[in-house]
Amino acid sequence: MSSIKRINRADHVGSLLRPPTLFEKRTLFEQHKCSLAELRQAEDDAVTELVELQRSLDLATWTDGESKKASFFDGVFENLEGMLFMPARPINEFKRYMPHIGASSSGRPCPSLSWPLAMLYAMGAPSDATFYCNGKIKRTKPFYVEEFKALKRVVPEQDVERIKINVCAPTWWHHRHGSTLSYDTNIYRTDDEFFSDLGTAYREEFQELYQLGCRNIQIDDPTFAFFCYEPTLAGMRAEGINPAELLDTYIRAINYCTKDRPKDLRIGLHICRGNYKGLHFCEGSYDHIAERVFTGMDVDALYLEYDDDRSGSFDALKHVPLDKTVVLGLICSKNGNLESIEKLKEQVDEAATVMSKGNLKRSKEAAMKQLWISPQCGFAAVWQGNPVTEQEEKAKLELVVEAARQIWKD
Repeated sequence: MSSIKRINRADHVGSLLRPPTLFEKRTLFEQHKCSLAELRQAEDDAVTELVELQRSLDLATWTDGESKKASFFDGVFENLEGMLFMPARPINEFKRYMPHIGASSSGRPCPSLSWPLAMLYAMGAPSDATFYCNGKIKRTKPFYVEEFKALKRVVPEQDVERIKINVCAPTWWHHRHGSTLSYDTNIYRTDDEFFSDLGTAYREEFQELYQLGCRNIQIDDPTFAFFCYEPTLAGMRAEGINPAELLDTYIRAINYCTKDRPKDLRIGLHICRGNYKGLHFCEGSYDHIAERVFTGMDVDALYLEYDDDRSGSFDALKHVPLDKTVVLGLICSKNGNLESIEKLKEQVDEAATVMSKGNLKRSKEAAMKQLWISPQCGFAAVWQGNPVTEQEEKAKLELVVEAARQIWKD
């Protein structure tokens, strides 16, 4: 398994509150009161500011805070040949069982997470924004290369390996429409054909990022958490969908993206439970998916959310293979309440104990070496951010760093 040379187990998921100047500029942009060039300059300035914050705290990985995105899922599908943005797709072509669905507020090809699907149906909304595959998928231009270059310009050369790029999961739009309405079936006959070509595009992106010096990529994927949520599973079954088979399809979708990567390219998967302005969309223990996902997923690290009771126990961690890192998301990014460092120590100890008592031969000391710590999610999955202040965000990140220093001595 690949790893960062310097052992530092204080990580974060990626997105950070937009600095005030960028927040104001983005607000004006959404109101059509400033140019794209003005917004881009504010984004560049924000990247410099956010990198300095992460450097000063000595976090393990450094991101641009996703300051160049409106939403966490921006970057991939709007740049792919073969994908069509649909600003108003009929609402009956979306899966009723999904806890949330995209809704475009600006008319631009960047749907947001504005409304639960059930609410859209209840309101009588006739349509919602989405993407549809109407041709063979090809990567004809980069997804996140410019974001990496912007980060690289403001990071010391010896720290470039700490840069982390957050990417949207390949399953993000498929789960809204299922196997029959996500793509033209005259072009792709099966999900695997669709995800295979999509995976090729991702691998081409990862290879270009790697050639530029990127060594950390994180796939942000709320899809897998839906398989932990019983109302969604019941909805799938009611439509004749086998949740286990669909879960396996989505595991393969990720693996198409990550296969044949360089040994020193570290790829993590964040299994998100939803994070829209501090709101979550689903709950339930990872027990439902742990054995399949933790063992079957071809990634180096699992970013798991354990910030409250809806996350369930640590029992699922007994399925973590010996060659994967687990980043425990114990600090809540959805509010400003500061966690107790003593409680964090107890939780990490409990997680390591569970891992040491599973079917794999693993000592508690070995389990501890597989663990990192972070907030459970980002602080701003959408540009408006969560209901926390910059001071509260910094205090949370400082807590992550201090907890890691006290827990791990290596």
